[in-house]
Amino acid sequence: MSNVFESTHPLVLHKLTKLRDVNTEPKKFRELVRELGALLCYEATADLGTKPLTVTTPMGDAQGVHLTDRIGLVPILRAGLGMVEGVWELMPNAEVWHIGLYRDEKTLRPVEYYNKLPVSPTVEVCLVLDPMLATGGSATATVDILKKWGVRRIKFVGLLGAPEGIKAMQTQHPDVPIHLAKIDSHLNEIGYIVPGLGDAGDRQFGTG
Repeated sequence: MSNVFESTHPLVLHKLTKLRDVNTEPKKFRELVRELGALLCYEATADLGTKPLTVTTPMGDAQGVHLTDRIGLVPILRAGLGMVEGVWELMPNAEVWHIGLYRDEKTLRPVEYYNKLPVSPTVEVCLVLDPMLATGGSATATVDILKKWGVRRIKFVGLLGAPEGIKAMQTQHPDVPIHLAKIDSHLNEIGYIVPGLGDAGDRQFGTG
């Protein structure tokens, strides 16, 4: 699928397998979400802008680069919060902007309840973080908000995706790359990814 990147990294697949396990307790689940967030964002940011930079080492000058793109992390509340710390370990200067959406269980459509974006964009690239790309409702709504805000480049980073959610994103936002640990089989009758891992928010916060 064009613009969809499914990780083949052994570490990602190993940690995802542990994450899926019904016996994985919330503390370990949170650790795995954090680690997977870092690994997937590492892959998703391979094309960030840089400029040449010369630094002095103990042995002389070395030619290197300086990151020029300012990064914004946009976790979709609440499950997306667990991915932020892992990305921050790689990019501690990244800004974090929260967008709160919940899925109406009857319509499966997203309902926005929190948005504290400033008047104009302060970053060049936004990484939308959400463990599950299920129906695609929350993801597409978040990208809508960010585009109206004026962000030039947006990427979606998630742990699992369903074909239905991927199709929704590609239909509404074909310019947004999708980075996932794994593409699963399908959605069930209540909009959960199969085989999936259950409710990522409940499993992180011990509320299931």
